[in-house]
Amino acid sequence: MSAPRFWREINQRYNLVGTECGNCGKKYFPIRSVCPECHRESIGKMKKVKFSGNGKVFSYTVIHVGSSMFQMQTPYIMAIIELDEGPRITGQIIDCETKDVKIGMPVESVFRKIGEDGKSGTIYYGYKFRLMK
Repeated sequence: MSAPRFWREINQRYNLVGTECGNCGKKYFPIRSVCPECHRESIGKMKKVKFSGNGKVFSYTVIHVGSSMFQMQTPYIMAIIELDEGPRITGQIIDCETKDVKIGMPVESVFRKIGEDGKSGTIYYGYKFRLMK
């Protein structure tokens, strides 16, 4: 039996680890084993890379009616963040008012609680983003 997906992906969730193609240099998050640009030429050439966590807001939306797990956080901001290294990733923007977020604003990743398993009480942590001052 394999470990649950959350635990298999722990390094990339906690450290923003992705991959860089040794053939074309393009960077990806999450980790990929084959470059979508180079295909066969990238096999065996993908190397892990840790991203800085700094980037800018590429796009965002404000969630007013969240799922049951996030209902107490509404309204909250989900954004596509373009990391300084190139990849675009989805993440929650925290520690600010919804009116303060604008496209192009610089952000930095922070380590925060993502959720909790009600049955086991396990708390899941990972990355979120906050506006850079």
